[in-house]
Amino acid sequence: MGNSFSRYEARAQKKLEMLGGGFTLLAIESSCDETAAAVLKGARDVVSTSVHTQIPIHQKYGGVVPEIASRSHVERIGSVVSDALEKAGVGFSDIDAIAVTYGPGLVGALLVGVSYAKGLALSLGVPLAGVNHIAGHIAANYITHKELEPPFVCLVASGGHSHILHVKDYMSFELLGCTRDDAAGEAFDKAARVLGLSYPGGPLLEKLAAGGDKNAYRLHTGFNTTQSLDFSFSGIKTAVINIIHNAEQKGEAINRADVAASFQSAVVETLCDKSVRACMIAGVDKLVLAGGVSANKALRSRLEECAKAYGLSFYCPEFKYCTDNAAMIGCAGYYALMRGCRSDLSLNAEPALRL
Repeated sequence: MGNSFSRYEARAQKKLEMLGGGFTLLAIESSCDETAAAVLKGARDVVSTSVHTQIPIHQKYGGVVPEIASRSHVERIGSVVSDALEKAGVGFSDIDAIAVTYGPGLVGALLVGVSYAKGLALSLGVPLAGVNHIAGHIAANYITHKELEPPFVCLVASGGHSHILHVKDYMSFELLGCTRDDAAGEAFDKAARVLGLSYPGGPLLEKLAAGGDKNAYRLHTGFNTTQSLDFSFSGIKTAVINIIHNAEQKGEAINRADVAASFQSAVVETLCDKSVRACMIAGVDKLVLAGGVSANKALRSRLEECAKAYGLSFYCPEFKYCTDNAAMIGCAGYYALMRGCRSDLSLNAEPALRL
């Protein structure tokens, strides 16, 4: 086996040295509840994508069950990759490199994608790039906005992550601020649950909020008004829980749309304020939004308004690239490979990986 690994290393290194800017890359994403694959030509040209969502599987549990997610990835990854290749009109022999998410995420889910990608890279003798999931979300904007180049400030808001990052270069990131407790998407899901909405709660809460008064309740966390670029959503979420429970205990009717709108507004205003101030501190004139919560229309429109008011250019990905997908992983993997950052066969899942 050692000789096989050595031969792979030699072949992959030679392949990497020969690669030009337009090589064909297969990307794989399996960090949570989506099994995804994509074929890219270069960094920003997505040839095909394939995604199998597990949402129907996890809905009856009110959230993602890690063991079930891992099993589903095992069952689906082969067919998802084959589907992406078929849509692109290419075969395994046409693949020049492979990119795969190796963290952060659910460890079992990550291991499925990493193991598959390593086995495939070994058999094909092509370079392998392990990609940070958060870097992938940022890179989704490069696919939508071909002209976008670093440096810029990026707000990454998703179910498990809420970060404000100074993206100095394609491979250079500085953390400016992050959540002290619940991520934005996590807070949305928890608030949605107490409002009686099913999983995934974020999109349903947004829909409910559209018919409510955002000024009906003042949901406030003192920490969010400080000069720190960090933020906190646990208190806002708890306030929603208390409003609902108190009303239920007193037998009072409550306008749930007003509660949803007030909650959404409190989260959105906090994210917008911190992100714009981060641009001022970093000295950049581009504000970028990424992550699953970037699909929230209230956040997209409000952040764009704030950016315009401060003379900032605003960017966000197409809706299809907001949630977990493999195209964004391929884009980030391309830039890693072009910088000579190649993973060997010791690559492992890192559920708590930092950017």
